[in-house]
Amino acid sequence: MAASFTLAQLAKHCSIEYTGAADTCIDKVATLISADADALSFLANPIYHKDLANTRAGIVILSADKLGDYRGAALISDNPQLDYARIANLIYQGSRPQAFIHPQASIDPDTTIGNGVCIAAGVVVEAGVSIGNDCRIDANATLCHGVNLGERVIIHSGAVIGADGFGLAFDQDHWVKIPQLGSVIIGDDCEIGANTTIDRGAIEDTVLENDVRLDNLVQIAHNVKIGAHTAMAGCVGVAGSTTIGKYCMIAGASGIGGHIEIADHVTITAMSMVTQSILEPGHYGSGVEAQPHADWRKNLARLRRLDKTIKKLLLRKRDK
Repeated sequence: MAASFTLAQLAKHCSIEYTGAADTCIDKVATLISADADALSFLANPIYHKDLANTRAGIVILSADKLGDYRGAALISDNPQLDYARIANLIYQGSRPQAFIHPQASIDPDTTIGNGVCIAAGVVVEAGVSIGNDCRIDANATLCHGVNLGERVIIHSGAVIGADGFGLAFDQDHWVKIPQLGSVIIGDDCEIGANTTIDRGAIEDTVLENDVRLDNLVQIAHNVKIGAHTAMAGCVGVAGSTTIGKYCMIAGASGIGGHIEIADHVTITAMSMVTQSILEPGHYGSGVEAQPHADWRKNLARLRRLDKTIKKLLLRKRDK
């Protein structure tokens, strides 16, 4: 159940300034366009600035430079999205599921389960798994043998943690399976999206350090190491034995090759292909943005002629 808070209480909670009546009260959150007088909303993305003038929200979180565009009660924030997250957690903290193991979960007796753990229906937990305090495992997720979860880990529905990695050796005319003998170690405060898969290591473990956040449909191959506070958006794939540093952000549908290293504080833009190590922090990307089909065909035709064009230019330069 959501709780009610005044403007002054929310400002104190986030250690930020406010403008408007201190006793303005809200008990829910909503978008700018759908909010009513009992709701808190926020403006972070400039795309939604057009909704600010007509919002009926009781309180809006916004940056100081937007105050001139809004006359209502406001929380003044350097990072509206972050303060929205803090306040939404405060308002809805009573709605979090209580410790519970559903009778339709299948849990091996050789499992260590901490305090405050919530395990939903259809979850499968195999032998030797360790689950830390205050974890949440949603419906139909699978924790394979020997997996280790830290504290406050969230595993969303359908995720599979600790399946065999793709380890094969070719013998003349057929494949020989390589035993996958490692496990998966997940640190504290991690979140694993729906239908995401994290493979166990071939010999050593696959490791996610603290506060790693994986979106839905992410594939982490065997022996990958992911540093603390790194986040990956949906449909990212990471091949085996790659090490990714701390505080990295990998945008959606990117592919990262195997046996490479990515430094701390690297951002990779959407649909990029990373095939070599990145040893310096910064922004990297190779995705091609959508464009009119006719323009793409023209550019592709020029690209096909690029080698011939360069050769002609080199010949002209040589003949001068």
